[in-house]
Amino acid sequence: MNFTWFISKKIALSKSNKNNLSQTIIRIGQTAIAIGIIVSVITMAIGFGSKKAIKQKMADFNGHVTIRSYDSNNSFNSSKLNKSNVLLQKIKEDPDVSNVQAYATRSGVIRTESSFAGVILKGVSDDFDRNRFKEFMIKGDIPNYSKDSISNDVILSEKIAKEMKLDIDSSFVMFFVRENTTPIYRRFIVKGIFRTDIKQIDDVFLIGDIQHIQKLNHWNPEDIGGYDIFTKDIEDLDHVFPEIEECAGFNNYAEKATTTFSQINDWIRIFDTNIFIIMSIMMIVVGINIIMVLLILIIERTNSIGMLKTLGASNKQIRSIFINYTLFIMIPGLLIGNCIAIALLYIQKYFEVVKLDPDNYYVSSVPVYINFSYIFLISLATLVISGVVLLLPSFIISKMTPIRSIKFQ
Repeated sequence: MNFTWFISKKIALSKSNKNNLSQTIIRIGQTAIAIGIIVSVITMAIGFGSKKAIKQKMADFNGHVTIRSYDSNNSFNSSKLNKSNVLLQKIKEDPDVSNVQAYATRSGVIRTESSFAGVILKGVSDDFDRNRFKEFMIKGDIPNYSKDSISNDVILSEKIAKEMKLDIDSSFVMFFVRENTTPIYRRFIVKGIFRTDIKQIDDVFLIGDIQHIQKLNHWNPEDIGGYDIFTKDIEDLDHVFPEIEECAGFNNYAEKATTTFSQINDWIRIFDTNIFIIMSIMMIVVGINIIMVLLILIIERTNSIGMLKTLGASNKQIRSIFINYTLFIMIPGLLIGNCIAIALLYIQKYFEVVKLDPDNYYVSSVPVYINFSYIFLISLATLVISGVVLLLPSFIISKMTPIRSIKFQ
């Protein structure tokens, strides 16, 4: 066994450490390390969890990538997509793409006996990803849309339903304005209510049959406003996007969900800065605490240092003994901190104890992302940083002479 590690272990496990100053200092140091690990792990999990949850919600409603006509610009009313130039089959064969669905949008006004509101009807067809949309549903069912027959069934956002005082099986009239002609109205039936917690979506969108929009625009049955393309992992979006963009075709363009909701995406980027600042502060606090622990342990064991030097131990060996000793007593703090942090994260994940205001945070409860690789890296980084910062105070040992050290009281 390595000499320095053997001595470090013996000192750490020695019964003589009990009921004295060093034991109290060790407990304080271990508590500080545990708190630092808890805060760091929870900060990482909430930060990455929030980023992933918000990006996923944005993308799962509008598509991770959207292909539309340049004529659409940022209008709420879709222009007809030039489908002949879109390499649709190539997109579908991309191993990173999970689904492609057609859509078209048209703005209008919902009117009921008590109120009215401007909304956007998003028309979808039989390729609508029902399974993906189920996570947003809070009431009712998702209608089956087929090219064989036109459906008057729609899905409303919870916010619109409350404002219009509508519920499942309620009917309402929606007016569509056309240039140089009288408005056209359609009567729809509410079959489902959804909530995304994204204000820009919940305030205005409802889902219905694309055939209504095709008739309003005098389009052919095969004409659409664009394609919503879903990737298998939202984190791979930047990698997949250039390949999809090349397939968009002439007079069309592709846009990422993070670009469509650019303000939300800019807000998400702040999380990276916050995570870095909080974890840096905690590492500094942990570093200061273990330096204090080492200095006190060196002072308390000055006689032992003198004895080791008398027996021929070098300054380097003695420094290694105390650094190993300090790192050794950190392990309980690391283990306890990780266990508490992981337990709290799982409680939040399954029971959603901590709630949030979705109007401000785009999620109704604090989302967490538990990745054991990240947790291990945080613990490893703590040990490495601690080992480095311990080098400076350990050089005090080289200034001690054997005679003065043995006489030290």
